[in-house]
Amino acid sequence: MAIVELKGLRELIDNISRERNLPRHSVQEALREALIKGYERYRRAQDLDAHFEDNYFDNFEVELDVDGEGFRILATKTIVESVEYEDHEISLEQVQEVAGEASEEVQEQAITAALGDPVLIDVTPEQGEFGRMAAIQTKQVLAQKLRDQQRKLVQEEFEDLEGTVLQARVLRFERQSAIVAVNSGTGQPDVEAELPKRDQLPNDNYRIGATYKVLLKEVREGMHRGAQLRVSRSDASLVVYLFANEVPEIEDEIVRIVAIAREANPIARHVGSRTKIAVDTLERDVDPVGACIGARGSRIQVVVNELRGEKIDVIRWSPDPSTYVANALSPARIQEVRLVNPEERQAHVLVAEDQLSLAIGKDGQNVRLAARLTGWKIDIKDVAKYDSQAEMAKLQSESALNYNSPETDISESLDAEETAA
Repeated sequence: MAIVELKGLRELIDNISRERNLPRHSVQEALREALIKGYERYRRAQDLDAHFEDNYFDNFEVELDVDGEGFRILATKTIVESVEYEDHEISLEQVQEVAGEASEEVQEQAITAALGDPVLIDVTPEQGEFGRMAAIQTKQVLAQKLRDQQRKLVQEEFEDLEGTVLQARVLRFERQSAIVAVNSGTGQPDVEAELPKRDQLPNDNYRIGATYKVLLKEVREGMHRGAQLRVSRSDASLVVYLFANEVPEIEDEIVRIVAIAREANPIARHVGSRTKIAVDTLERDVDPVGACIGARGSRIQVVVNELRGEKIDVIRWSPDPSTYVANALSPARIQEVRLVNPEERQAHVLVAEDQLSLAIGKDGQNVRLAARLTGWKIDIKDVAKYDSQAEMAKLQSESALNYNSPETDISESLDAEETAA
């Protein structure tokens, strides 16, 4: 059988495999696909006036001969009486002629061949015929196929790690994104990931070589340019991980994280990042809040440091909505919580005048996070000015208005961000 020589083929495969950290079989598969594209270029150049459909070359394949340092082009053709398409058909006489120069096995198959049977034919061009343009096409396609193989490998390596926390090292910056190096922990080399602006923390000082803990947010599928992985520093799950890593009681499932609400990138810069986290325990002798804070704040301080000074409120979860809402508004002192409309999860929270600003927070951040944490719509009221009858009458009027207006969405409560430990 004919062969097109590729001197140093074995060394080429070994070098690409080592440099790109790809299995040898992946490199060989990429090389086969590239050589088929090169052969397509060769055939098209032979017959410039012919129209080749997209699937025209589907019956061709490449046989790599690593030991012989070359390759062959094989085509599966159908035996017909009268040949119309030479790339797909062959006559019985041609089969006998080709078999006469082939191995005994092929000769035996030719003896039993009949019309309609498929037969594998060597169509390898001569060494000099393959052409410079075909070789260039092969080289270009090989580079693309190797990139595709690397992307596939990255996807397989990281697709089961979505939602987990990885260590990241800043490599460079592209537009407003930081490109970081992350590792799957499986012994493979580092892989690039994108940390977009929206997933960064305002207090992070991103510089080349700096390391951070990041949440693997997404493993992109398809042939995207740039990094395939997207990581985040602003996701609430990162806070859950940091607490679970720092508090043994959470890892041992003595303390559980019931819900979390995070505002990592407030619209107003003067507000600052803040998280509220609700914890609970079934152990009577365990203080879940104290376990998360640690002696003299040692445990929570580790989390705060990793998040570059983000403010974190750890509160006790309660099955009683009034208690839970009051706890969620920490550090404000609450005098009373009135569940004015339990069906719509609406609550009035009564506080002293000097606690109003603290309960509401800067730009409403404290009450906003408390609402997201608990799932209740919370209205902060000055206890000295609160008129119970007037407030109830107002609620009844609003309820009647909403009931009679089919276009009105009466569900205004904010959804809690719940994360089970």
